[in-house]
Amino acid sequence: MAPQQCLFINHFVDLDGNPGPLDITRQGSDNKPLMVPSESEVQLKQRIRELEDEVFHREQDLARFRRELGEANTRLESLIAQIATDLRAAEAIQRLMVPTEFPNISGLEFSTKFIPSAVSGGDYFDIFEHDDPMHFGIVAASSSGYATSSLFMSVLLKMTSRMEARRGSSPHEILNLLANDLRPGLREEDRIDIFYALIDRRTFDLHYCRLGDVVGLVQDYATGELRSLKSSGGVVTRDFAAVAESHKVALNPRDRLIVCTRGVTSVTNTDGEAFGQERVMKAVLEGPKRGVHELRNQILYQVQKFGQYQDPKRDQTVVVAEVKDRVIKLAKS
Repeated sequence: MAPQQCLFINHFVDLDGNPGPLDITRQGSDNKPLMVPSESEVQLKQRIRELEDEVFHREQDLARFRRELGEANTRLESLIAQIATDLRAAEAIQRLMVPTEFPNISGLEFSTKFIPSAVSGGDYFDIFEHDDPMHFGIVAASSSGYATSSLFMSVLLKMTSRMEARRGSSPHEILNLLANDLRPGLREEDRIDIFYALIDRRTFDLHYCRLGDVVGLVQDYATGELRSLKSSGGVVTRDFAAVAESHKVALNPRDRLIVCTRGVTSVTNTDGEAFGQERVMKAVLEGPKRGVHELRNQILYQVQKFGQYQDPKRDQTVVVAEVKDRVIKLAKS
């Protein structure tokens, strides 16, 4: 049988007969007092129930978020796999588009190296015969990505006939035509660095235009002096402004021309410092005095050593040309 409870109400008065506070005491059948919850205890219990309910709903939300996150991760992994496949395809196309065989240019020896990147591609270079038999050309470009590089090559191919028709044009005039055709297809973030040069077979004068961060160097064999080729303008973008002039350098026997794309100078070490043009120049000055292949390998070795032999984050291209020592310069007619 359950114990019975009694409620006692005591009404106290003070010495003057004034009523005091009520004292309410609940007692069980054993005459032991039972505690009546205070208002704060009631509020506390109510708050605990509210918190428990809140935790329950939060756990439901968390479970839903975890489920949605798992689904998002699955979609992201699928997207990454697709992008990786697309990058491998773009890299393969890029390799196929970059020439591997070059014409035999009398009076000059060439050594070239193209190192593709699995992260960001965009280099293109070529050594080509000109429609004018007295000239041949060199082009080296570094684009901000595969899409931009594909645009550059498609425009370059379309311009071939126009370039041949303008055989007397200076390099900067050719690049102005090229940039005008490129700009409508460029996005805000697209960038293209270009080195374009024509070499006169009779005098070995180098007429060139260098835009952006393609490194162009000429080393004088007689003095050992190494100088940077002048810049004609900034990188080609959607807002590119026309170039006003080309530049000229006379090459003599055993002089060397060195061209490196942005992927070479942008290699960083563990401190985040870029290799830069100055280190390229140092590698040339400390490298072998003769031999185009040896010098090319020296530059790439210093770049790889500086970058801790990590895989390149951008395509890398190095072109080294040396005028042969038995070259007879002919006067222009």
